[in-house]
Amino acid sequence: MPLPSIDPTNYAIQLADKVAQFKRDFAPFAIPEPEVFASAPEHYRMRAEFRIWHQGDDVNYAMFDPENPKQPVMIEHFPMASTSICGLMPRLMEHLRASQMLRSGLFQADFLSTLSGELMVTLIYHRRLGEGWELAARDLAADLGIQVIGRSRGQKVVLDRDWLLEEFELNGRQLRYQQIEGSFTQPNGGVNRQMLGWACARAATLGGDLLELYCGNGNFTMALAPLFDKVLATEVSKSSVHAAQYNIAANSVDNVALVRASSEEISDVLAGREVLKRMKDIDLTNYRFSTLFVDPPRSGLDATTLEFASGFDNILYISCNPQTLQENVAALQATHTVSASAVFDQFPYTHHLECGLLLTRRQA
Repeated sequence: MPLPSIDPTNYAIQLADKVAQFKRDFAPFAIPEPEVFASAPEHYRMRAEFRIWHQGDDVNYAMFDPENPKQPVMIEHFPMASTSICGLMPRLMEHLRASQMLRSGLFQADFLSTLSGELMVTLIYHRRLGEGWELAARDLAADLGIQVIGRSRGQKVVLDRDWLLEEFELNGRQLRYQQIEGSFTQPNGGVNRQMLGWACARAATLGGDLLELYCGNGNFTMALAPLFDKVLATEVSKSSVHAAQYNIAANSVDNVALVRASSEEISDVLAGREVLKRMKDIDLTNYRFSTLFVDPPRSGLDATTLEFASGFDNILYISCNPQTLQENVAALQATHTVSASAVFDQFPYTHHLECGLLLTRRQA
């Protein structure tokens, strides 16, 4: 697809078209009318990545159109990015243009921001970074009041810390999340808060214990934990597990057990087909799972996990891919019905749409 362009005056129409497509796609499942959660029409992305284009001694931000990949498009303003990223971009560029040490060999700049105002820039190079670069980068970080990371092949230079602390209010609670550089974080901070709010509203009356697969850094875990007696959360990424452990402590959550394991491994453990040493301190006999929460990758749930999911009374499903969600819902039709639905416009002005479903076990 071509480089995205935005026209806020057309946003409502574009969102309506996506919602209509969602309804058509899920009409065979007789789903309830979806709740629609719109994005801010501008300044919604908490992350942005740009190539650095060199022309003599000058440098500029650039992106490439997939339909014309050899022709760089110079970027002076990127209204999709958060206001803090937009404000940082010209200030950072001014420093790069003024410093041969910082711009030499630089080919990419990655921005990460938070709703609470923290900022990080990762500068990625074709050359090895030495002491001279580190001194210049420390001056840059101090002047701009940001975290700066330097990367080159096989090298990562962290000046202070390689994470940001996101903080925001949800349902009267102040939630805190460590976001580690290079790890997955939700791209649209405002819509993420709406996703968390919807999931909490759907879970509020379910009770019992929660099993969560693909928990990442605990984005949903921290929000949902107070609504259940106990939570068992799983994630396969080491960096995400470390962030989730930090977030459990930062949010004073005391009813979550976290284990690094894949969905297939957990399915086998709970079915008695496998024993994981990593779970030796978790007594599964104490859990009475009422609900499964999943936020899987674009590929959706595999056949083993789908069979496992069919044994739960409630399935809260967040999906970044409506197509695989349709396939998974079809596979669960014999055991579950859709009792609530929602769409979340994480990616305005694109065809992408995040979806949420609550599936409830059919009565015998």
